Amino acid sequence: MTPDEIQTSVIDAPYAAPASPTVIAKESVALSLLFALSFCHLLNDMIASLVPAIYPVFRDVFQLNYAQIGLITLTYQCSASILQPLVGLYTDKKPMPYSLPMGMSVTFVGLVLLARATSFAGLLIAAGLIGVGSAVFHPESSRVARMASGGRHGLAQSLFQVGGNAGASLGPLLAAFIVVPRGQGSIGWFTLAALLAIIVLTRISAWYKARHVVAKARSHASAITPMRLPGGKVAFSLAILLGLIFSKFFYTAGLTNFYTFYLIDRFGLSIQSAQFYLFAFLAAVAVGTVIGGPVGDRFGRKFVMWFSILGALPFTIALPYADLFWTGVLTIIIGIVTASAFSAILVYAQELVPGRIGMISGLFFGLAFGMAGIAAAVLGWVADLTSIEYVYSVCSFLPLLGLLTIFLPAEPRAVRH
Repeated sequence: MTPDEIQTSVIDAPYAAPASPTVIAKESVALSLLFALSFCHLLNDMIASLVPAIYPVFRDVFQLNYAQIGLITLTYQCSASILQPLVGLYTDKKPMPYSLPMGMSVTFVGLVLLARATSFAGLLIAAGLIGVGSAVFHPESSRVARMASGGRHGLAQSLFQVGGNAGASLGPLLAAFIVVPRGQGSIGWFTLAALLAIIVLTRISAWYKARHVVAKARSHASAITPMRLPGGKVAFSLAILLGLIFSKFFYTAGLTNFYTFYLIDRFGLSIQSAQFYLFAFLAAVAVGTVIGGPVGDRFGRKFVMWFSILGALPFTIALPYADLFWTGVLTIIIGIVTASAFSAILVYAQELVPGRIGMISGLFFGLAFGMAGIAAAVLGWVADLTSIEYVYSVCSFLPLLGLLTIFLPAEPRAVRH
């Protein structure tokens, strides 16, 4: 098989004969597969973002208090966060190519229950099932993205993750236009999205199954030399990366969850105008996600981490003191700069612990989910005691944790394409 033959439609030729390691090393990124994965990521995260977006509907229908709403969030976050590294660890040892459509099938069932629930317990079960489906999806789809990367791991992760960013921003909009005016039963329409994802993921899984042996050869012929470090150094480096994740997601959770309240309280904007600013920030996050991966492939992951986390510091410090115009400008810059970090962090961690792609992906995706949930709760509590402005002032110094990057070991070789 020649390199040109490998670059043909990936999904439409899932049973192609395995290529030799020499050919694999030259293989181009499988864009058709990555776009399909990104589309499924969009659908998955769109469904997941429905859960908090329709809390007002559940509050009215089931007469829920804030503690019960918090328990729904906890149920979803625990099932989505805690299970991810466990799923990844298991599939590292025993690959399950068709776990992707199976996981989305669990999400499908969760949506059906969410649309038909008649009790608070039913809501908890439905939220838990949607979380389980998400826990299966992220580590395995991240593994497939790496398999399809052709060595450009940062680009592959960026393309994969931008779909999730887009889906997370679409969910609340669709909830506002569909579920809020039509009621709980209209949630059932979103099962069509889950069904579409199942169909696409089944095709992706066929490719995954056929290419599993090829992926093993690629790991030996990759353009990147895996890091071979003592166990203690690996654990220390992973701890630093987790600290960087904390810095990134704690700050961005504050913007995502409380930005509209900040704009309304400080500048007197209407809800509609504040939402426009929020969507501008979310769009900037999507742009930053796309940029971060290729830049990391070209100049190295540590460079992106330095730039993304510590580089945001001047803008985050200035934000609490800016007027409305510059608040909009600064949040767009912050969104682009901070979002570029996650792809670099994840790929760096995968190369730090070779052979544990699923476990590492599950750990970092799970931590990202969990950190966002914890940050929302903690920052909301602090805002109740003080003010939203105070929260933004304190959080503005979180990018200082980017200084931890200096303790990370050097990459064995920067990848340049």
